[in-house]
Amino acid sequence: MEGLKGLILSGGAGTRLRPITHTSAKQLVPVANKPVLFYGIEALVDAGVTEIGIIIAPETGEEIREAAGDGSAFGAEITYIVQDKPAGLAHAVLTAEEFIDGSPFVMYLGDNLLADGLRGLVSTFRSEEPDALILLTPVDDPQSYGVAELDGERIVRLVEKPKDPPSNLALVGVYLFAPPIFDAARALEPSWRGELEITEAIQSLIEEGKAVRSEVVSGWWKDTGQLADMLEANRLVLEEIETRIEGEVDESSRVEGRVVIEKGAVLKGSVVRGPAVIGAGAHIEDAYVGPYTSIGEGVCVRRSEVEHSIILTGSLVEDLGTRMEASLLGREVKLTRSDGMPKTLRMLVGDKSEIKII
Repeated sequence: MEGLKGLILSGGAGTRLRPITHTSAKQLVPVANKPVLFYGIEALVDAGVTEIGIIIAPETGEEIREAAGDGSAFGAEITYIVQDKPAGLAHAVLTAEEFIDGSPFVMYLGDNLLADGLRGLVSTFRSEEPDALILLTPVDDPQSYGVAELDGERIVRLVEKPKDPPSNLALVGVYLFAPPIFDAARALEPSWRGELEITEAIQSLIEEGKAVRSEVVSGWWKDTGQLADMLEANRLVLEEIETRIEGEVDESSRVEGRVVIEKGAVLKGSVVRGPAVIGAGAHIEDAYVGPYTSIGEGVCVRRSEVEHSIILTGSLVEDLGTRMEASLLGREVKLTRSDGMPKTLRMLVGDKSEIKII
């Protein structure tokens, strides 16, 4: 199977991560200080797929182009494809038809993270050459997903967000397709959501007797569309890091466990307990940074405690007097406090906000 192409979907409004995504594409929100989108690009390249199309929305497309560039930084060649309206995954497939140009392809949702990458899946697809190969994972709430009903490994049918799920196996945001998917997508009518559903297109392949195979994902998988998932993905990625200290750590500071401290970062009188990442140029003073925390570039944390959180570029956390945990702060946020009783804080804060705890 020659010429396998990649298609990453990076449109989508990110409504569940607002207010962060009012000013930034959800696929660019970082996990362990790297945009979620980049993990997808790297996973495709790692699996030998270097010709990649990225579907973008008119509103956030420019930002994604700027971040990912022409793909050369990843060893890929990236083509950008504008999807004028978010009309469903099957609509995205049709939007990319010219780019795909009759090749088999991998479609990857740009806000998803897979622990084990795509290498095994791509290898199975190349060797067995089915018309479609989909990835499944057991979930606690199958009502929220597209769900597969199986007979052995054979897929009998797919149901989108079923009230009475036939199994607990949900479709993960990775699909591998041969060209017949285009005709299947073209034949669709919009669903009740007003979208062309990829589950319906795959279902029609099944009904036509095409070879539709599934694999159950072996490692973890996360759709980072909500705060809890974002923090959990951050935790899972940080579990894999190895210590690298390139910034300055003064004698009165302690670094415990696996921690990355990037160039230009400064620790003064502080404790960082890993796994954690401190970005370039960050300034940590008289502070505690706990496990599963990603501190972005140029962030200042002074006289405060932060744990299990993501703080984006250029933000300031100062004199909190209480521990901040399970939080995501946008870019250039100022979070300070005046006198008063300490309380626990849980926050999802957009870019350039200013918060004072009274």
